[in-house]
Amino acid sequence: MKTFTIARAVAAALISLSVIGAPKLALADIKDYEFELVQPTIQAGADKIVSVRLMNKKTGKPVPDAVIFATRLDMAPEGMQEMVTKVTPMSGAEPGTYSFKANFSMAGRWQLSLGAKVQGETGTVESKLVVTARK
Repeated sequence: MKTFTIARAVAAALISLSVIGAPKLALADIKDYEFELVQPTIQAGADKIVSVRLMNKKTGKPVPDAVIFATRLDMAPEGMQEMVTKVTPMSGAEPGTYSFKANFSMAGRWQLSLGAKVQGETGTVESKLVVTARK
């Protein structure tokens, strides 16, 4: 009888631990993520670096290891969406920061369009950020 009671106590303890230690379901939604510019203004010219940070809006923390698969930089805010420049990915300075090298050939407002996948989430984070290039 004593072994039966001990066996039940051990089983109850194991069940309790499995429930308490079970991984929590992800409650995040792809809409909980957004890109923000590290610096909204940049000097016009060739080979300039623009950096963005991918943030989780619920936690306020940067999101590292996202896969950025779509980038475009054009002058759509100035009505010149056909003026497109090449964007080259660079390594970010901090986790959750993503940098790109581009040619800001003239002063004005440039639109940086990004598409990214966040690990563990379904869907795509899409963002259009306006960078101002100054002379």
